[in-house]
Amino acid sequence: MPSSQLKTRGDDRRNISSGGAFEAVFGYSRAVRVNDHVHVSGTCAPAGHEQSDVATQTRAALAIIGKALVDAGATWSDVVRTVVYVKDINEAANVAGAHVEIFGAIRPASTLVQVDGFMRPWQQVEIEAYAIVAH
Repeated sequence: MPSSQLKTRGDDRRNISSGGAFEAVFGYSRAVRVNDHVHVSGTCAPAGHEQSDVATQTRAALAIIGKALVDAGATWSDVVRTVVYVKDINEAANVAGAHVEIFGAIRPASTLVQVDGFMRPWQQVEIEAYAIVAH
C-alpha cells in the first residue's frame, strides 16, 4: 500500500506532500489528514526568502500552508489552531500582522513562542496549523 494511503486504527488517513526537500530526508509529510482532522507540519519560508523580513517570510510560510490545506480538502476557515515559532520575540507584532491577514475573522487558538533557530539560519519564523474540516 502506498504511504499516501496508509490506514491507521481504521481511520481514513491521507499524507500530503509538497515535494519539499526535507520531507524525504526526515520522513515526514507536509500535512496529514485523518478523517476530518488536518495537521500541517511546521512550515518556514522556502529558499528565495533569504533577505526577506519576518512578515514576508510569515506570508510565504502561510502560502505553503494554504496549499497544503487545499490539497487536504480544507480551507482557512477550517483552521482551529496555529503554533508560531519565531527566532526573535521582538518581531511578534510583525508576525502577528501577517497572521491576522489570514486569520483575523477566523481567530483560531494560537501560540507564539521564541526558539533558538531553524534548519536554515536565515529563517525567522515557522508555523504549524491544525484544521477540522466542516461538513
